[in-house]
Amino acid sequence: MQKIYIYIENGIFLEAKSFGAKGTVVGEIVFNTSLTGYQEIITDPSYAGQFITFTMPEIGNVGINDDDMESSKVHCKGVLVRNYHHEYSNFRAKDSLDSLLKKNNVLGICDIDTRYLTKMIRQEGALMMIASTQIDNIEELKLLLDSSPRIEDINYIKEVSTKESYIHKFGTWNDECLSYDKALMSDKKILVIDLGVKRNILNELVQVGLEVEVIPSTFKASDLISRFNNKEIGGIFISNGPGDPLILKEEVEEIKKLTNTSIPIFAICLGHQILSIAHGYDTYKLKFGQHGGNHPVANEEGLVEITAQNHNYNVPDDIVKIASITHKNLFDNTIEGLKYKNKDIFSVQHHPEASPGPHESKYIFNNFAQMVK
Repeated sequence: MQKIYIYIENGIFLEAKSFGAKGTVVGEIVFNTSLTGYQEIITDPSYAGQFITFTMPEIGNVGINDDDMESSKVHCKGVLVRNYHHEYSNFRAKDSLDSLLKKNNVLGICDIDTRYLTKMIRQEGALMMIASTQIDNIEELKLLLDSSPRIEDINYIKEVSTKESYIHKFGTWNDECLSYDKALMSDKKILVIDLGVKRNILNELVQVGLEVEVIPSTFKASDLISRFNNKEIGGIFISNGPGDPLILKEEVEEIKKLTNTSIPIFAICLGHQILSIAHGYDTYKLKFGQHGGNHPVANEEGLVEITAQNHNYNVPDDIVKIASITHKNLFDNTIEGLKYKNKDIFSVQHHPEASPGPHESKYIFNNFAQMVK
């Protein structure tokens, strides 16, 4: 392990050790409170543009495997961990975390006080930072960071969305990734607008009996409306994804057209935020976001669900003028779920798929399947 140098926009300069790839990288630093699932987290496209600080102090000890990939690659800029374990012990493991990061040209930072970093982010909010194995001069790092675009200025959807449409054919891995069998599906398929969709969201949609076609973020609403009118599809799902939803002007305009139809629509995370913007209610940035697998949410029946979360932006409270709140975050009382009035449109901010989070929110996928059918 060689030295790596970190400069954060609040003026803090740190030295640590590196694993994974080498180089100089700029991104936003956030923290994640999950105790497990580091492979699922770093391969979630929603983390594009960010450095992930893990509050779990021991990372790398269970290695990595093919089944736990949430997408085809690692999307975050880097990971910061207290203790990195190159030697792993897990019967499912195929390789080390170090190897995965090197293959994807992603920085790993260890032997650093992640407790200090977490408290700093909690107090000051998410911050931009630069990390380098090549530059140790604070002034040079500061100059590079100051001249780099901020995460809210970059459209990462263009990087993470599929370029071609495809059919997703597998259910949840707990059921041995059941092969796609059209006889088991609804007589109507759904379209998934891919803004950075996690694989296990697609698995859950198939598992509840839907035929799933994933389409690029460059879709045209007129094409989707035509397919619905011709009874080729029965609904639309809008996925999670990275970055600030307010810069996604083209995507918002197309989704706005979809909301003025009778098409059943379900959305998660970034899709939840875009639906709000499309209805005229702009999102705002949270101080340090919600990132972890242990966030309590109250549903409309008053029951508490422990949820997985990954977002820095949220919908405004005054959206209650046009939508009913179905879920609320019990940490900060922010909106976690909405059902739009007089429309077959609903959305949640948290992740109901159990990867790597809990299971109690999975019923939401079945609710969508019933709406489509």
